[in-house]
Amino acid sequence: MEMGNKIKNAWHWLWHSDSILSWVLALIIAFIAVRFVFFPLISLALGTPLPLVVVESSSMEHPEAGFFGNLFATQGSFDAWWKEKGAWYEQNGFTKQQVESWSLRTGFDKGDIILVYGRFTPKIGDVVIFNANTEHPIIHRIVAINGDIISTKGDNNDGQLSIERSISREDLVGKAVFRIPKLGWIKLVFVNIISGFS
Repeated sequence: MEMGNKIKNAWHWLWHSDSILSWVLALIIAFIAVRFVFFPLISLALGTPLPLVVVESSSMEHPEAGFFGNLFATQGSFDAWWKEKGAWYEQNGFTKQQVESWSLRTGFDKGDIILVYGRFTPKIGDVVIFNANTEHPIIHRIVAINGDIISTKGDNNDGQLSIERSISREDLVGKAVFRIPKLGWIKLVFVNIISGFS
């Protein structure tokens, strides 16, 4: 019975105390739970080693609609993007109507979190995450499939990068299925602060 009281008191101290030590320990426990329990479980459920991706570049951004950027994906945002970038797609055989039917058609912004699904058959218009021998995987849209070779393009880029013209299916990490706006800025700011000290 005494051991049960000790555990109960320790638990109460950990989560209800105002001490710095309890705050630090709670943070460490939360990190361990996310890193070694939540992340592996969500990886298993979604069939990919990278179930959540924080967008680190602006290659998939569409023109911003005011202060909030692409927080609210609107037809106006798509139309403005098509006016600026649509020529490349038309030159490569895509119509505006085809592109409008694609998932995540209004792109996403730096700092968004993307939910990734690994069990899928790639098709043109999908936004995929792939390894390209770069520091981080790349998240761009499929614009061509030729057998086992896939080509992608960032919505905001004027053309294709050389590394995305012949991507093997084995390099695919997963498909973007859902966007959580802006929440990834927490990680980006934290990483920038840490890298400033190194």
